[in-house]
Amino acid sequence: MNFEGTAVAMITPFTEDNEVDEEGYRENINFLIENGVDGLLAAGTTGESATITIPEQKKLIDILIEEVDGRVQTIAGAGSNSTKDALELVQYAESAGADMALVITPYYNKPQPHGLIEHYKTINNNSDIPIIVYNVPSRTGTDIDPETITAVAGLDNVVAIKEANPNLDKMSKTRKTLIEADLEDKFSILSGNDDLTVPMMSLGAKGVISVVANVDPFRMSQMVNNCLDGSYERAMDLHYELYNLMKILFIESNPVPTKVALKMLGRPSGDIRLPLAPLKDENRLKVKQVLNDLELL
Repeated sequence: MNFEGTAVAMITPFTEDNEVDEEGYRENINFLIENGVDGLLAAGTTGESATITIPEQKKLIDILIEEVDGRVQTIAGAGSNSTKDALELVQYAESAGADMALVITPYYNKPQPHGLIEHYKTINNNSDIPIIVYNVPSRTGTDIDPETITAVAGLDNVVAIKEANPNLDKMSKTRKTLIEADLEDKFSILSGNDDLTVPMMSLGAKGVISVVANVDPFRMSQMVNNCLDGSYERAMDLHYELYNLMKILFIESNPVPTKVALKMLGRPSGDIRLPLAPLKDENRLKVKQVLNDLELL
């Protein structure tokens, strides 16, 4: 199984007591499905995986699978800088019934390329769930290179990469290396940057794991579907409609602006957890202006 289309890197809504807002989370799940997305990711970076607890992470996975009930693909955030902990989360996601697990390249300890291969090999050999590698060097300090990606792509259960390196030349090199290894049909590249989705899909990516789709799932899904259909002129029009939103949601650390935007739209969000701090007042005004310009408010 591999994925194509629009998956949403969902925020984790919190109550006023800073607990997981289960009712709000279910409401967001249904809103996103009703607006045409193809998959939902629980407990990724946008879901504040760095500050939710392991029990909360497992709870989010359970709620997602139960509420989705087979309507779209379910992706469980299951990475760690510890291979042992990542494997535990992947095995939990599998036992809970998730369709896929998203496994970030280990952060902080900066493993060598052969260490990355062993990390994913260990997870692959001790689980059966399809695995999406998550490469986000701006957060982890490690950038998985095209040759290492291709080596990992050859593992039985590894089916895709969420690529958040903004270098399009790297995308081309990765795709070319996969083609030469006869892995392009088995392994998909997914954009990890909303604003690069259209150019990445023109180079062979199959979709996006999106932050922007939390706020405007309908237009984001339409943009991706147009790319999949080869309707790049319409996809480009939607890209430019959404461009200011794609930028404003990263004016401060993700998911701070996204949660502010959702709160403005009356959708469940809650605050963020420390060490992230509230959005600056001047940036709050900019977020509101973009939402107004898109006629979302």
